[in-house]
Amino acid sequence: MKQLNRVVVTGIGAITPIGNNVEDYWNALIHGVSGADFITKFDTTHFKTKFACEVKNFDISPLLDKKEIKRFDLFSQYAIAASEEAIIDAGLLSSDIDKKRVGVIWSSGIGGVETFQEEVIKYTLNARVPKFSPFFVPRMIVDIASGHISIRHGFRGMNFSVVSACASSTNAIIDALNYLRLGRADAIVCGGSEASVNEVSIGGFNALRALSEKNDSPKTASRPYDKDRDGFVMGEGAGCLILETLEHAQKRGAKIYAELIGGGLSADAYHLTAPHPEGEGAQDVMLDAINDAQIEVSDIDYVNTHGTSTPLGDGTEIKAIQKIFGEHAYKVNISATKSMTGHLLGAAGIIEAIACVMAVNQDIVPPTINHEQRDENIDPLLNFTIQHSQKRIINYALSNTFGFGGHNASVIFKKYKTQ
Repeated sequence: MKQLNRVVVTGIGAITPIGNNVEDYWNALIHGVSGADFITKFDTTHFKTKFACEVKNFDISPLLDKKEIKRFDLFSQYAIAASEEAIIDAGLLSSDIDKKRVGVIWSSGIGGVETFQEEVIKYTLNARVPKFSPFFVPRMIVDIASGHISIRHGFRGMNFSVVSACASSTNAIIDALNYLRLGRADAIVCGGSEASVNEVSIGGFNALRALSEKNDSPKTASRPYDKDRDGFVMGEGAGCLILETLEHAQKRGAKIYAELIGGGLSADAYHLTAPHPEGEGAQDVMLDAINDAQIEVSDIDYVNTHGTSTPLGDGTEIKAIQKIFGEHAYKVNISATKSMTGHLLGAAGIIEAIACVMAVNQDIVPPTINHEQRDENIDPLLNFTIQHSQKRIINYALSNTFGFGGHNASVIFKKYKTQ
């Protein structure tokens, strides 16, 4: 049997609530910057939650002309911007790249929800006369972002989108990993984008009672593991990794940030929106990723948790980590970067994977901010990297993402060494 290809990260791109490129995003992460503030995109007078982690000062005009912008929902605009940065960073536009061997696997939890909202409002205001935009469907559908990236750059390899709620972009990373391992592509543009700071999304998640309502202090509302956490803070943006076979990357002299060595998938098979109370699905997915990576639990140095700041979710994930890691749980750094970015839904996994790649590359663990009061149900002896980043050698980093429907996905990155 042919040996599986090794897979490495050769390019990164990010559009986030705390930075519109990778450098700014990473610097904000390690300095504990909150991206939360009062919503500017619509009137929140009648909404329970009046704040979110919005992308700031985003300008797509250098990449798309006015006519093109009208054809792109905001989630696709974010996808174009993040992927452009990553593609240029990786040098994938070189003339010696075989574009038939470059794929695009993109993801979103919801896709063009803003477009859907606009068209339904227009339909209602027009006395339900069906005068829909011809771009309604192509702006809205989740897979359109991967199509746009492929068309823009002429990448003719596999091209599809993954939807598994908040686990979507981690799922996309795992799909890309497996295609590359099997030699079905030389490189894959992989990522996710979400644009859910709008009336429909905020109102819908308010109805689920999933969002924080700490309107008196937006910047500290996302507080994973804190006793007073009351829900997640909506975020938006996109992230992109260029994943490539090691052989292909070495052959063309590409810089390598880290190696992607494992991915795990599982289902809670328990409830539509609540995690399994014992974290069984979370345990399964972490073990699956560790086994896939062919390493030991004791090898993991850093865990970027799903850590959404919900009363149920945070505790069950930590319970799962303790069951899987045992005594080693007290030796790893744990942090929840959603405390700074908010929850990007389908794009959460990719920006947290980027945080892991940079942590492995730079030997810095980004912090969990806004932790003020200990939750007596969560072990205080664990290292949650509270308030400040921490320097340590990170050889292996694990990233968890869990989604409504019981979807779980985890990936593991390893420090790349030439020898």
